[in-house]
Amino acid sequence: MSESLIWWSVAIYLVIAIGIAVLSRQGKAADMSSYFLGGRQMNGFVSALSYSATTYSAFMMVGLAGLTYKGGVGALGFEIVYFAGVSLVAIFGPKFWSVGKKFGYVTPSEMLGHRYQSKAVATSTALASCLFLIPYAAVQLTGVGYLLAGMTDGAISFTTGVLFATVLALFFSYIAGIRSVMWTDSLQAIMMVVVSTIVALIVIDKLGGFDAMFATLEKDHPESLTVPGSGLFSFVTFLGLTIPWFFFSLSNPQVSQRLFMPSSLKSLRQMLIGFLIFGFIYTLVSVLWGFSALVAFPSLEKADMATPALLSSGMVPPVLGVIVMIGIMAAAVSTIDSIMLTLSSMLARDVYANVKQDVPESRQLLVGKLVIPVIAILAYVFAQLELDLIAVLSVAASSGLAVLVPATIGAFFWRRATAAGVLASTLGAGALVLYIYATGGKLFGLPAGIWGVPVATLLYVVVSLCTQRPGAIADEFIDESKSVLKKKAPRSSAPAMAAQKA
Repeated sequence: MSESLIWWSVAIYLVIAIGIAVLSRQGKAADMSSYFLGGRQMNGFVSALSYSATTYSAFMMVGLAGLTYKGGVGALGFEIVYFAGVSLVAIFGPKFWSVGKKFGYVTPSEMLGHRYQSKAVATSTALASCLFLIPYAAVQLTGVGYLLAGMTDGAISFTTGVLFATVLALFFSYIAGIRSVMWTDSLQAIMMVVVSTIVALIVIDKLGGFDAMFATLEKDHPESLTVPGSGLFSFVTFLGLTIPWFFFSLSNPQVSQRLFMPSSLKSLRQMLIGFLIFGFIYTLVSVLWGFSALVAFPSLEKADMATPALLSSGMVPPVLGVIVMIGIMAAAVSTIDSIMLTLSSMLARDVYANVKQDVPESRQLLVGKLVIPVIAILAYVFAQLELDLIAVLSVAASSGLAVLVPATIGAFFWRRATAAGVLASTLGAGALVLYIYATGGKLFGLPAGIWGVPVATLLYVVVSLCTQRPGAIADEFIDESKSVLKKKAPRSSAPAMAAQKA
């Protein structure tokens, strides 16, 4: 595919996306809630498409397709487990939304800090999120780099693609904060699912149809249709990948923060239903892409080049190929700018404001905007390392974030849980996950993804039982989260957190 066609197509997309982003602005965002949560007034349709575009990023059409190419049908099982984990949103989404409205939370770490009555909890969980999410942002940049380099046969270098995605993510983050990101996400999500589905069907038709494609797989790559197969997957590997992935919707703050944003419980339900429909279609399409690439190009040096190889081949009409490419690139950018906005809000709200004390909203917002490019630079540097499979790196980041799951679940259900328990589980289990990855990726033959949640749970429970439980605010928090389904959603935004938070 020609370099000029790609750049002209990207330019057209940018004109449309920038126009949508500018139109999404509703006056000047003067506080943290307006800039990072869209004023808690996002409707269900936009929320669903944005949630989908942010979650299904370069991981899917590049990462999951590559994982299917290398590991076979086990990749579908891996992603279906994640899909099942979205059921957690049905349980915890209304709870997040309700306490966010009542107490004025901007970040998930702020919510935990208030629930456990500890600024140290808010600060430590925010820093832990930064530690593990920056590599995940880098994975998205890597996906764009592989995509542009693969589709132009190297005419656009990997580094150029990564740099372009970084600049684009910064631009959309600054136009109107999360509001511009969500509206441009909506455009991206529609384009992603419609065009990628059409192109997948075209490619499969070129390969002789579904029957012929799977007959070829059965003949030439039978291991790709068996579980665990002889390739990437074994039962232990599968378990190590899927446990962190199951808890993705709770552990990843760029996702859970979006549970604060819908304008009502009805909008929240619409967001979840829309996401499930989108995710089911996009999962099947991504896996079919991986199988198609395995049949058409069985000897690729890098599995993550499966999708670029298909899009740049003669099987895909150039116009459709470049539209799919832009959709994947835009989805990756969506995830990156969402991560940058979430981490910057956490650093401003839960680190800077906790250290400095009594920091006004305007100063927090300024600090949040100033750290966005710092996060982008760190992600860019990490992306240049080109480490491992995109899908595996994504799960590695989630393995670290999964240590926050016990504290998050316990916040809503266990009145006896304490701040000391949260700190022990987050810092202790987080350090263990880092140690395992630093020393080869396994401990006693088991990957980090298996260790994180059980160890964090054990530390959380034991230390909480040995320390004094928090006071009345913990009870108020839990009571509010339980009452959400028994009352009508309030029409207006909740006031800022009361002085009791201090």
